[in-house]
Amino acid sequence: MPIHRRLAIAVPLLAIGACTPTVKVEAPDKPIVINLNVKIEQEVRIRVDRDVDTVMKGNPAIF
Repeated sequence: MPIHRRLAIAVPLLAIGACTPTVKVEAPDKPIVINLNVKIEQEVRIRVDRDVDTVMKGNPAIF
């Protein structure tokens, strides 16, 4: 294979190999701020059977 053909193949391959992407990981200049303004509400509902309710009203010392 003549030298000019080898160069015609080698030069583009070297150029493609030289253009590999570079990734840089750097820490940010400013600190990371996480805003945790969260409002949590909880609603608890208790349903008591009517028989249990009458027993509790009749004898409040049970609980």
